[in-house]
Order: sequence, then structure tokens, then C-alpha cells
Amino acid sequence: MALNQSSLSEKITQNLEGAGFKQGEHAQFKNLADAIAKAVVDEIKTNADVAVTSGSSAGTYKVS
Repeated sequence: MALNQSSLSEKITQNLEGAGFKQGEHAQFKNLADAIAKAVVDEIKTNADVAVTSGSSAGTYKVS
């Protein structure tokens, strides 16, 4: 499964609502969820490695 910023943001938003945050005209938590999701996806894509330990594709690869 590919990393998906909008899917992660939606999950963060749902969890914030579950924790009692409310959406409204002046609520900023959707912007917060979007920013957190973008940072997480960017961090993983920039720094994460996948180790394949056997087979013809054995080696370490970057997450894309």
C-alpha cells in the first residue's frame, strides 16, 4: 500500500473528533491534521529504508 497523505489526514481528523475536538467555522484542527500528515509522509519517504533479506531483489531500498 502506498503512503497517502490525504488518507492519513482523514484518519488523524477522525481521531481528533473521537478525542472531543469539534469542527466549525473557526476550527483549525483540519489544517493541523493536514500538516501532521504531510510531515509524516515526507519524513517516511525521505528517511525510511526497506530491507529485503532474500531473493534476487535482496538489498536495502528507499521508500517512495
